[in-house]
Amino acid sequence: MKRVLTAVVLVPLVLLLVFKGPFWLITLAAAAVAGLAAWEYLVIADATGAKTPRIAVIVGIAALFACVFFRPEYTAPLLGCLSFVLFILCAFRSPLPRVLPDTAYSVFGLLYIGLSLTSIPLLSAQENGSSLLVFLFFTVWTGDVVALYVGRAFGKRKLAPSISPNKTWEGSAGSVLGSLLITLVLIFLGQILAKHGFDWIAYPGSIFRWLGLAVLLNIAAQVGDLIESAIKRGAGVKDSGTLLPGHGGVLDRIDALLLAAPVLWWAQLAQQWF
Repeated sequence: MKRVLTAVVLVPLVLLLVFKGPFWLITLAAAAVAGLAAWEYLVIADATGAKTPRIAVIVGIAALFACVFFRPEYTAPLLGCLSFVLFILCAFRSPLPRVLPDTAYSVFGLLYIGLSLTSIPLLSAQENGSSLLVFLFFTVWTGDVVALYVGRAFGKRKLAPSISPNKTWEGSAGSVLGSLLITLVLIFLGQILAKHGFDWIAYPGSIFRWLGLAVLLNIAAQVGDLIESAIKRGAGVKDSGTLLPGHGGVLDRIDALLLAAPVLWWAQLAQQWF
């Protein structure tokens, strides 16, 4: 019930932000989520024996989002600069045996959470940005929900028992099917709304392109979920936090998006090349 109630509160807020929020507010919201998730990730990293410069990493993530807002073309150079800054900081701050692991955990936090979530405002800035974000969120969310119930009802063969013992191949297949079905619903809903003069969502082009993207995003989301589980299991941690009742921490809630969001952004870039 806690999980359902949390979703009932959060989903409408996310959709309101997607459709009505200006670019600066979407960027700020994504940065705030990234900061919370990064803090939880760094706590997990420190549980393995590291002592990461948490504040410096959070400041670095904030700088990435500021760069995306003002000058997105400089994001890659800034990421390189921030990586070296964290390396230098850890070299002078950490005991010598811990310089390399502290640096690795810190720089990976920039990539894994900071850079990944900058794709959210970048997607929102596209011509069809609201539709892209709705497509992203609903394919990931629906796949996650269907995997849970199909896995519980029919799951027998373990997908990755050493990482996440409860996940099954049956649940994984159900997740892909769920993402495909919600994509069809979104496409047809967009067409119906367009006939009545509403342009809230639109998915132009071949239906097979969107179905292919749905499969790609679903696979990325499932891998994202598994790698976060691997991080937690390696550190001996059950949940990344307790901020979201029924869902664990912020990182637990967005782990699938951390791979799916950049995959959709890269797909958009690839579309411009061909």
